Amino acid sequence: MAGEIPDLHATVRTGTGKGAARQARREQFVPGIIYGGGANPVAINLKYNELLKRLKSGRFLSTLFNMKVEGQEDVRVICRSVQRDVVKDLPIHVDFMRLRRTSRINLFIPVEFLNEEIAPGIKKGGVLTVVRPEVELKVTAGDIPEKLTVDLTGRDIGDTIHISDITLPEGTRPMITDRDFVIANISAPSGLRSADDEEGEEEAETTEE
Repeated sequence: MAGEIPDLHATVRTGTGKGAARQARREQFVPGIIYGGGANPVAINLKYNELLKRLKSGRFLSTLFNMKVEGQEDVRVICRSVQRDVVKDLPIHVDFMRLRRTSRINLFIPVEFLNEEIAPGIKKGGVLTVVRPEVELKVTAGDIPEKLTVDLTGRDIGDTIHISDITLPEGTRPMITDRDFVIANISAPSGLRSADDEEGEEEAETTEE
């Protein structure tokens, strides 16, 4: 289970309809609603500045949140839509869906690389180039991995790590299924690459002569 599910704080919105929503916006809140999960919908207000910060940090629609509503039990939610002002492009309403432990959702999971310091390729001066620092997976809400790990033990210059090289937790799968995409590779140090390029040019010139 992921250990760093971010919190979202909200308060229950008294009143419904356009009037209550406009009042919330005047008070620097963004109105929203929590629905699904076999419970009644709850109208909420979120602090405008806090929500905007979350939105700017990216991937808001694919992040699992621990919703903390004043006076209610915490609930895990995922955002399903953000309505924006057509002129200012700023949030004016947010919809969240409650998740059961068996719910299937798409989330970006970070990748951690282990034993980089003892990898033969790195010890030779090779460079670890991370192509995907995180991978989008379809996961079960009750069993979300905190991270994916790649063991670099024995990895040498020229080695490439694909998604198939990572053991995924049971019940999870990558969203990209049509190819064995690259996670990272160990490339030769720039000095060695330059020397190889020069040798290749010299061989080409000799052949032409």
